[in-house]
Amino acid sequence: MTQAAGTRRSQTRLAFGQLGRSAVSALGGVGRMLQPAWQRTRVFLGPLLAAVSPIGWLVLAATLASFLIAGVLGWAEFTFLGTTLAAGFLVALCFAFGRATYRVSVELNPRRVVAGERALGRMLVENSGTRAVLPTRMELPVGTGVADFMIPRLAPGVQSEELFAMPTHRRALILAGPAISVRGDQLGLIRRTVKWTDEIELFVHPRTTRLRATARGLVRDLEGQTSQVITDSDLAFHALRQYEAGDDIRNVHWRTSARTGQLMVRQYTETRRSQLLLAQSAEARHYASDDEFELGISVMASIGCQVIREKTNLSVVSEGARLRDRSVTALLDDSCRIQQVDDANPSLREFLRTATRMLPVPSLVILVVGSAVTPAEIRAATTLYGSETVLVAVRVDLGAAPSLAKVGSLTLATVGSLPDLPALLERTGR
Repeated sequence: MTQAAGTRRSQTRLAFGQLGRSAVSALGGVGRMLQPAWQRTRVFLGPLLAAVSPIGWLVLAATLASFLIAGVLGWAEFTFLGTTLAAGFLVALCFAFGRATYRVSVELNPRRVVAGERALGRMLVENSGTRAVLPTRMELPVGTGVADFMIPRLAPGVQSEELFAMPTHRRALILAGPAISVRGDQLGLIRRTVKWTDEIELFVHPRTTRLRATARGLVRDLEGQTSQVITDSDLAFHALRQYEAGDDIRNVHWRTSARTGQLMVRQYTETRRSQLLLAQSAEARHYASDDEFELGISVMASIGCQVIREKTNLSVVSEGARLRDRSVTALLDDSCRIQQVDDANPSLREFLRTATRMLPVPSLVILVVGSAVTPAEIRAATTLYGSETVLVAVRVDLGAAPSLAKVGSLTLATVGSLPDLPALLERTGR
């Protein structure tokens, strides 16, 4: 009996398992059949659901709760409340209907300004359809704010021009757009938006000062600077030596060879083009204030622009990024993107080592730091380079008197305001 009962239970479990698998398979088949219809429903309902604002969803929830309480408890007051909320939502829904036929363009004039200069924008809205369109509201994000414009009723082919000002009091990369049209009720239950344009960039460049072309801090050379490396082919003659197998016959000095009776070849000291490294620390802890950080950006940009004008090889780095140095405009554009960072590197030396790992060995390093950086930290950072590399650190200290000091082989310049920079860089060569 026990064995027979166990056999029946096993058969029962097998039967239920087979039934469950059949049910799952059947549900899967139904789901696959309904999937196209569900996709079409999502395509149709998606825009409608997206148009309902958070306040609108709250009103719908309150409507449902009111009818539920009225049905359970029989309170007529909640029936009246639910009916009022539902009617208000339906009225708000009517404001979302309608099709706009706009052609929208956003222009900035100019696209690049120096901090403090004026920049204006223009939004042009045209009815590109064959029927008149009702008044609508346009929103245009500008930086961290949003500009609102009320576009009047437009007949076919009629344009509406809206002007706006851009905030340019500080260095920044400001995005204008996208321009979107907004349809909805005054209570904000329904908000239907349509995007008409893409984002446009406005570059607010840092303030810079023009440096003297003869500044010692900006290494200038005509044929390169000679080094202590001896080579067989260059411009600066060094000495003669005996010919060895494999030497280029063009380097043989025939007069000396005839006089000594053995072949002698020329040797040269290797010349190198100046390679300047300009490094800007963006660590927030290195600066006493945001204004001091902006002064550091202005110092870096002023030096970099002058080096590019003199066509000296240049590499410009900051925390997490290498700035473009092919032109003054490219450098200033990239300087607009620099933002302060927190603890990106454990030390100033580590930042310099990481940022310059793949760059050529510089003949001159100019390091721009804030007033919170100590001379010991700067000296530790510059130990990455050999004795042939000229080291200049520019320490920005807002409002401080300009000064110049020697810290070992390092020249430390303190800049309190941007006009101090040209004279200080010129004095570094004395």
